[in-house]
Amino acid sequence: MTSSAAAPARHRVVVIGSGFGGLFAAKALRRADVDVTLISRTTHHLFQPLLYQVATGILSEGDIAPTTRDILADQDNVQVLFGEVEHIDVDQRVVHHRAVGRTTSTEYDSLILAAGAGQSYFGNDQYARHAPGMKNIDDALELRGRIFGAFELAELAEDPAERERLLTFVVVGAGPTGVEMAGQIAELSQRTLKNEFRTINPSDARVVLVDAAPKVLATFGDRLSGKSKASLEKRGIEVQLGAKVVGLDETGIDIEDADGSTRRIDATTKVWAAGVSGSPLGRMVAEQTGAEVDRAGRVHVEDDLTLPGHPEIFVVGDMINLRGYPGVAQLAIQGGRYAADQIERRLDGKPAAPPFVYRDKGSMATISKYSAVASIGKVNFSGFIAWLAWLVVHLMAMVGFKARVSTLLKWMITFIGDSRGERVTTVQQIFARNAIDDLGHEIAYPALPTGPSDEGVVRGEGEPAA
Repeated sequence: MTSSAAAPARHRVVVIGSGFGGLFAAKALRRADVDVTLISRTTHHLFQPLLYQVATGILSEGDIAPTTRDILADQDNVQVLFGEVEHIDVDQRVVHHRAVGRTTSTEYDSLILAAGAGQSYFGNDQYARHAPGMKNIDDALELRGRIFGAFELAELAEDPAERERLLTFVVVGAGPTGVEMAGQIAELSQRTLKNEFRTINPSDARVVLVDAAPKVLATFGDRLSGKSKASLEKRGIEVQLGAKVVGLDETGIDIEDADGSTRRIDATTKVWAAGVSGSPLGRMVAEQTGAEVDRAGRVHVEDDLTLPGHPEIFVVGDMINLRGYPGVAQLAIQGGRYAADQIERRLDGKPAAPPFVYRDKGSMATISKYSAVASIGKVNFSGFIAWLAWLVVHLMAMVGFKARVSTLLKWMITFIGDSRGERVTTVQQIFARNAIDDLGHEIAYPALPTGPSDEGVVRGEGEPAA
């Protein structure tokens, strides 16, 4: 009688986050002799650059957020787990994550931390209640309800002051997201809704773009910045620069100008598109490894994207502080692929790859229909050609053939006919998040009944998923 030894367990890679960094890292490990577990707080991969089009009724959430399981269904060495990461034990190499009352622990040999970034209110988190950010699907759907709902309420309003407040939209932040959002609200009021109301004239809506910085799209250079500001103002958007937000509530926003004077803009709908903050998971692992963290919560990583003294932990995308690299999708994609390549090299006994170097593929931003700015290397251009380039680049960057086809068709409907088919809004979309915060998550989402085996489930060597 002969006995055979158990096959050695494969290298376990845990990827946290289903954004660009996490998804592309997992896909890059398709042919590697590893078992990959991707843990994410959402069940989808979000194409964040087009969130503002969901908020303004051009696209549906499904167009820009295909399910992660669908994307990775054909990759046999990947398991997708839904859950919010609560703790990472660096010494024991275990990730503890929780989903609706159930806690699971997943062990790793290599960890790729790609949890992205959230909205930063610069220490004024109370602003979020009345000025949603632009970081996730919940934000976009809430803003869609607030924007379209403002026109509906204005149609009912009899007080001129109330109507004016409802038809005033303030966007905070003059970066790409803020510029694109302000441009689309203006397009919406001046074109899409122009013949749909009887009491109000939607084109009377006031769109204000404010930023404490002195320039619009400052990272695009003086020439394109100037062109962008002129284009926004041509479309009736008030651009207020050197304007710092010092207060924000349900009915308006308080501004401090460069000369120190303060004023108030009465507005029901506010959009926050200023500032980002790295995932708190970055600070969590930094405290255990001795890595530094900057004011925005980004982790100072080594040249190979690992943490000091922990070559098994990679940090990629918006979470890193390295050579001033920008927090854009391409940084996350390149970082995710680099981390996957490093893991494969180690397992194959090959020399490590050279230090990570981000290859800038340029920046683009739309201002309105047929108008955009683009900076690619030393080439800067604007107008219709830049707008076409923006369309092509973003369409090709989307994940999945179905999403590309659906997006292209909806763009044709919107940009040729000025119609927007994704305008369904509900009161729940607008107020549910605040209601949940008021109740408390434990009341809003009570723990599900679990058996003894559900407590602290561990995914270890060769164990199947529950």
